[in-house]
Amino acid sequence: MTTVLIVDDQPMQRFGFRMLLESQDDMRVVGEAGNGSEAVRMTAELHPDVALMDIRMPGLDGIEATRRIVAAGDRTRVLILTTFDLDEYAYAGLRAGASGFLIKDALPEELLSGIRAVATGDAVVAPSLTRRLLDAFADHLPTRTGEDAAPSRDPRLSSLTDRELEILTVIGQGWTNAEIAGRLHLAESTVKTHVGRILAKTGARDRVQAVILAYDTKLTRPT
Repeated sequence: MTTVLIVDDQPMQRFGFRMLLESQDDMRVVGEAGNGSEAVRMTAELHPDVALMDIRMPGLDGIEATRRIVAAGDRTRVLILTTFDLDEYAYAGLRAGASGFLIKDALPEELLSGIRAVATGDAVVAPSLTRRLLDAFADHLPTRTGEDAAPSRDPRLSSLTDRELEILTVIGQGWTNAEIAGRLHLAESTVKTHVGRILAKTGARDRVQAVILAYDTKLTRPT
């Protein structure tokens, strides 16, 4: 059973999400929050598997709420909801530690599969959209020049094998496990093992954070 906290300042939006989620046998809504402050408090009290987080809310917004939830070390994963004209907010949400994001007008089945993906740690809900976001806002990433630009100099990568570096690079390009397996001629189970080791060694919370790491360390570069 996946437990979900719905965070949105619009009561009708929360109602719609609740109706959809409660129609699923494997999901349970444990609470609703109308702003970021409530979301932080209720996450600490209820420990939901997933916080379905709106961004633009009065008072504490979804970005700062996400940052505080992640910083608290709770097991809750945050799934950001955004719109196409607010991509910069989705990017900020990922940098704050969100495990994924969806477009707010996503189809019901896309929302449900996104929640399930985030709950199980497979956080790249939409790899191509992740790539476009990071490409579009690559200028926000730290700039490195000269020797400091070399990926191998970043301490977060020092314990990775050559194969793990290769896989982290293509994770940053938005490849799924199936694509990695097919293009690198590996079994998908082997890819999953490599991805798990990469997350453990680098301290990345999930695949989305691994994508950001690949950009931060210049393993992956904007197109």
